[in-house]
Amino acid sequence: MDDLSIDLAGTALVLIDLQNGNMARELAPYSAQAVLGNCVLLAQEMRNRGGMVVFVRVLMNELQSPPADAPLRAPGSPPPPPDASHFAPEAGVEATDIVITKRQWGAFYGTELDQLLRRRHVKTLILAGIVTNIGVESTARAAYDRGYSLVFAEDAMSGITAEAHEFACKNMFRMMGKVRTTAELIDALQAGTGEA
Repeated sequence: MDDLSIDLAGTALVLIDLQNGNMARELAPYSAQAVLGNCVLLAQEMRNRGGMVVFVRVLMNELQSPPADAPLRAPGSPPPPPDASHFAPEAGVEATDIVITKRQWGAFYGTELDQLLRRRHVKTLILAGIVTNIGVESTARAAYDRGYSLVFAEDAMSGITAEAHEFACKNMFRMMGKVRTTAELIDALQAGTGEA
């Protein structure tokens, strides 16, 4: 798939929940470390070309927890440790990156993300992070509803299960935007012209 070109000035890389509490998760089909490695590669490529990098983190102790048939955290389980919401040190958040803090799955509701993107004339989002079928998908749906063009870094995200990841990538994300590998995205960033 070589039909992807990226207008760097109008594109932001949005990395979801690369934080200690998620790095300890069992993920599939890619490990948390593999996802983090690909996210770091994408962030470095964006920065090297003057692109916008956004790191999103969730305050795990402030996540709402309404009654559910299959809650993420069992009722009565101890709260996450205080550093669960800190970015993984290997994520390499830099002073020039934008940091968004959220209290729900998606990165738009109740945050300044949309305003920051629009003030910088961003029209395209490259999405990656943990977890595919929770934070990434919730953010993607909200971005799609707001009219952003979307590109998904398939191997720079992973799911609670391989089936959940594959369902999102093959069925949902392809309806909302373009799904590519980290290598394909880096090639497109290095070409650096046109629109996503």
